[in-house]
Amino acid sequence: MTPIETYAEELIQELRSAGRTSNLTGMARYGIDTTHAWGTGMPVVRALAKRTKRHHELSLILWDSGWHEARILAALIADPLKLSRAQMDRWVQACNSWDLTDQCCMNLFWASPYAPEAMHDWALREEEFVKRAAFATLASLALHGKTLSDQDFIALLPLIERGATDERNFVKKSVNWALRQIGKRSLVLHQAAVTMAEQLLKSDSRSACWIARDALRELRNEVTIGRIRAKEERSMKPKASRAVNTV
Repeated sequence: MTPIETYAEELIQELRSAGRTSNLTGMARYGIDTTHAWGTGMPVVRALAKRTKRHHELSLILWDSGWHEARILAALIADPLKLSRAQMDRWVQACNSWDLTDQCCMNLFWASPYAPEAMHDWALREEEFVKRAAFATLASLALHGKTLSDQDFIALLPLIERGATDERNFVKKSVNWALRQIGKRSLVLHQAAVTMAEQLLKSDSRSACWIARDALRELRNEVTIGRIRAKEERSMKPKASRAVNTV
């Protein structure tokens, strides 16, 4: 065994030891596949990720173990800049529950330079969690991404329109999540998201109508609008320059 393989085995044993059978029942109740899970709580997983920090090679070994909590830890420590597009596809294809899918998207996939093209491809796939990954990645990118413009996100709204008619619970909730996050990014995108939701309300699809009503409930809320305005005002203020001591 290499030192990295040895350390991966130590992490797996720590995750296994922290598992609780009682947690497995709760996980299953929330639609999480527990076939290869120990019932280890997220605080334990996050603590191990904080201790380990970014380590891409280690993340690959943890993922290949096949254990649910080890794969979540892998998503937390993998390096998005070392993530190949093929690896993204392999990992998303292996996701068998919404929580693992979301952890990969929120902590890893959104920060990859391949995120935009991956989202487009995954949104066209039929597998439930692959399709969820498209919109969970889009939601995370809208929340955290700094490089895409308002127009870039407006160009992504057709993905929302197309995905909104999927009646599966885990898909429609991720589409709703993405629409709301886009709408909260800026005033321009707020109007674009509201317009999209109003269009979805006219659909014959129950899923599309639910997505629209739920999104509009948040986007039309005065508190939400106030936060968007405040964020834009902060971004427009010139940053204070650091004083230079000339003495």
